[in-house]
Amino acid sequence: MTINSRQKGKRGENELVRKLKEYGYNTRRSVQYNGKAEEGQADVVGLPHIHAEVKRVERRNIYDAIDQAKRDSWNKAELPAGFHRKNNCEWLVTMPLENWISLYRAYRTRMEETEE
Repeated sequence: MTINSRQKGKRGENELVRKLKEYGYNTRRSVQYNGKAEEGQADVVGLPHIHAEVKRVERRNIYDAIDQAKRDSWNKAELPAGFHRKNNCEWLVTMPLENWISLYRAYRTRMEETEE
């Protein structure tokens, strides 16, 4: 990975951390505390049960990012998620359908309980 790519990745991770903090989550880059990324470590930590891979690029094969998140989260009881954004666009989150269904079912159950 070139220095420019590394710097862009760092900027993207910091940008996402700031955005998540706006929503009230105490997130941080995983490498900011230990100085280097450990094998299998999420790019951003502080979202319990979510393994966050962050990609801040114009062209990205999102399947590669999800495959990486799945590989790195398989034994940690974390849902793999790819957070990605390109220039002049909003942040998006991509995850495998079965994980999204789990989240949606929990959300729907909660909404139905509050309607009663």
